Amino acid sequence: MSNPSAPRGGGRLADNIAYFARALRQAGLPVGPGAVLDALAAVEAARIGTREDFYWTLHAVFVKRHEHSILFDQAFRIFWRRRALIEKLIAQMSPIAPGGPEEKKPQAGALRVAEALATPRQEPPKPVETTEFSARLTVSDREVLKAKDFAQMSAAEIARAKRLIAEMALPHDEVTTRRFLPDPRGRRIDPRRTFRRSLRGGGAAIDLAYRSAAVRHAPVVALVDISGSMAEYSRLFLHFLHAIAEKRRRVHSFVFATRLTNISRELASRDPDEALARASKRVQDWEGGTRIAHALHDFNRHWSRRVLGQGAIVLLFTDGLEREVTRELTFEMDRLKRSCRRLIWLNPLLRFDAFEARAAGIRAMLPHVDEFRPIHSLASMEQLCRALSGEPSRLSAPRQWLGAS
Repeated sequence: MSNPSAPRGGGRLADNIAYFARALRQAGLPVGPGAVLDALAAVEAARIGTREDFYWTLHAVFVKRHEHSILFDQAFRIFWRRRALIEKLIAQMSPIAPGGPEEKKPQAGALRVAEALATPRQEPPKPVETTEFSARLTVSDREVLKAKDFAQMSAAEIARAKRLIAEMALPHDEVTTRRFLPDPRGRRIDPRRTFRRSLRGGGAAIDLAYRSAAVRHAPVVALVDISGSMAEYSRLFLHFLHAIAEKRRRVHSFVFATRLTNISRELASRDPDEALARASKRVQDWEGGTRIAHALHDFNRHWSRRVLGQGAIVLLFTDGLEREVTRELTFEMDRLKRSCRRLIWLNPLLRFDAFEARAAGIRAMLPHVDEFRPIHSLASMEQLCRALSGEPSRLSAPRQWLGAS
């Protein structure tokens, strides 16, 4: 291979690709020196002719997971078109690209990419005497981070949010079963254990043994929408499910976009990043379209009898923006509601104060849920934990949203 600093295309394109790779690494993508060399070799071998070919060539090298596509897309658009976000020296070395249309509203993930590209390259400062402080978040920082929208978080804030999710007080929802366990303080007499005790002493005395009903955590079943509009929220919600699964065994996780996939075994891994990486490899329709009715039909037909026993709670995580609203959606929602103890709908659209249930898909699903809650920040996750531990609140009743429109 020829010298990377001087590819056949001429100019300083190799330097710009290296700087672009470093920006991707700062934005959260696992890009190393080997990937940079592979990208240079791919660009040289592909004989890039159009901007689209150049985009997909770099995409094939740098993007290894489905959830990284949105960050790569934002980084590519900003780096190769928006000169204002790149320092002057790098902008002079960048290849000239035709001007695009006027800038639109920032999409999800654009903040992390903009921060990574706007970081200036400076010489390392001279060492000075500094006072070391604790790296833990202060009370004010925690409150700001808890109230911040997931889609507006930077890469560093997402990393801190993951740590706070792991430290979160998880739901303590217990149900009484029909099984009994030995309990010296129980109110029921255990005949079998009582007879055994009396036989040990020859039957001269009867030592009563007591038992009480067994109590266990209610199963949690999550149906998570991973379509393009839900990507930034579903990623951190899967971290929340991993934290619950780590402390509670009976957690069943399903993801869907155009098809339903069971990722319960993948989320059973102790390391959250490894668990999500294994899940992303199994899922084939990450950030695809949305087929809520088809996913619910598949779940009700193949999985509901397996996982919806013993007072299970279903967490339906979706925005409800179904393209084709038919009677099947209403039928499957009603069937799901009748199969579980509580059906809680978690919708990121509730983060807007002016939200109204006007979409046909939302209005078709709302009558069949017990609670309708927002899920867009750490504070909303804590409210969900409190709701799972106690009784549903009146503020989350779905009737008010139907009456509002």
